[in-house]
Amino acid sequence: MMTDGYSFRTVPEFIGRTLGVTEWLAIDQARISRFADCTDDQQWIHVDVERAERESPLRSTIAHGYLTLSLLARFTYEVGLVPADVDQALNYGLDRVRFMTPVRTGARIRDRVMLLAAEDRGPGRLLVKAQHTIEIEGEEKPAMVAEALAMLVAQ
Repeated sequence: MMTDGYSFRTVPEFIGRTLGVTEWLAIDQARISRFADCTDDQQWIHVDVERAERESPLRSTIAHGYLTLSLLARFTYEVGLVPADVDQALNYGLDRVRFMTPVRTGARIRDRVMLLAAEDRGPGRLLVKAQHTIEIEGEEKPAMVAEALAMLVAQ
């Protein structure tokens, strides 16, 4: 999804605007288990379905907070935060991350992306800050709100 008129040159004109909202993405146990395997975070609240149904107040396993955070890369491209005329987009870090509501297995999430800032870093370079609000279908509070930084490099 690309916002009309959004390009490397016009990024600053979009500060304070929502660039878009991604499609819903289902978070299933297979994805959670693969993430657990990759990160060696095998805490039972993520991977032991039977125990979670028995002992967790949520009666379900939940996604790792860092799994939710890791999906920002996917969502960044889906919503079109990186303009088509940019040659490279480099992860520059995070300013703030808050995990507010657990993502239960089987839930669907999406990202609402707002451009917060764009700082000129010399010829062909812009440091952008975007707010990512990860919404959970049917939940009042978001799963996560994060301010992510990316260095955009254009020729």
